[in-house]
Amino acid sequence: MPPEHTSPHYHSFALETANWLGFRYGETSPEWVHPAMHLVLLLAPALLAVCAATLLGRVLHLRLSHSTASLVKPTNDHIAGLDCNLIAHIVRTTRRQQFFLLLLSLSLLPVLYLSLELPKQIVNNVLSKSHTPLSLLGYDLTATQHLAVLSGVFLLAITLNGVGKYLLNVLKGRLAERCLRRLRLLIYRHWRKHTWGTRKSELPQVLGQEAEPIGGFSADLVALPVTQGGTLITILLFMFMQDPILGAAALTILPLQLFLLPFLQRIVNRLSRERIQEMRNLARGLTGQLNPSQDRPGEVLATAASLRQLEHIRRRIHRVKFFTKALNNFLTALTPFLFYSLGGYFVLEERITLGALIAVLAAHKDFSAPLKELFRFYQQLEDTKIRYKEVLRFLMEQEEEDKKTSANG
Repeated sequence: MPPEHTSPHYHSFALETANWLGFRYGETSPEWVHPAMHLVLLLAPALLAVCAATLLGRVLHLRLSHSTASLVKPTNDHIAGLDCNLIAHIVRTTRRQQFFLLLLSLSLLPVLYLSLELPKQIVNNVLSKSHTPLSLLGYDLTATQHLAVLSGVFLLAITLNGVGKYLLNVLKGRLAERCLRRLRLLIYRHWRKHTWGTRKSELPQVLGQEAEPIGGFSADLVALPVTQGGTLITILLFMFMQDPILGAAALTILPLQLFLLPFLQRIVNRLSRERIQEMRNLARGLTGQLNPSQDRPGEVLATAASLRQLEHIRRRIHRVKFFTKALNNFLTALTPFLFYSLGGYFVLEERITLGALIAVLAAHKDFSAPLKELFRFYQQLEDTKIRYKEVLRFLMEQEEEDKKTSANG
């Protein structure tokens, strides 16, 4: 659509923004360029700002609610050596190891940027017809020698990146197992002090299924958001360095992901809480059937009903999780469409080089992976918080039940 047929206010703003970024388009440009520029330069940034403001408001609201609840109803700082807050407990017990993981994660980012830049340099400066000789240590290198040098540096970069990730994963595994062992010992010691309650049968499940994800999350608390978030920022910076408009196009679908995926995750969190409670009900029912004098025919029907309820909850969790995964994959696949259309048009207009477009496409392939990992980290954080709260509730209820039993006895 020609510029004079569009809304003057929005079109002029998009046109001025594009001019400021060094791209001029007008009546001679294809019609699809105009709505694409409005989407990339106007609609997507506005939605991203709304999502950021909403997220900030939610964080402030949660902090204010937590502060108010602490003033109204004081709680114990520690339960069996466990902080009432999951993050506070992990930081208090593993802050030294988390610091080393942070340093190692940050050291991988410059190597990542180098591995993104080198393929573009090979395509533009070596494989192009207008190759200019490279002077290295006083020697002029031919195109073949130039290619060998850049390829060798690229091989070194990916090797360092691989070795660094291997060391990071080894240290994360060591931290996770140490944190898990400490957590299980704290729960076990608390259980040994309060053995008169009727909830002793739930201990194996608490030590196994519910405690293990907490230990695994402790290793990801700092390393995963720094590594994946740093990777995301590094790739995004690389895209903006190639072309600011293509960098903005990479963020076009992000507002939809930030809005839809957390909403679906809250549904999964609610179902996860129901599943944990139903598993404990099943464990209590099965423990009662171990005693022949207390075994009743009605308990068989109750067990069957509990198993059906567990199946129903897990099927609902699977449906929501698979829908979230399919939706995220679809939204992620939409961004290359903008790269091929806008980026291809920029190459034809000689705004960017073919090597830069190839590098942006290759970088975006790696862009979706850390984004998925950050969403997975958010899901893991919410799920681990639920499990940690359930562990604390189990310990508190066992302690209260033990006090009642001792008072009645």
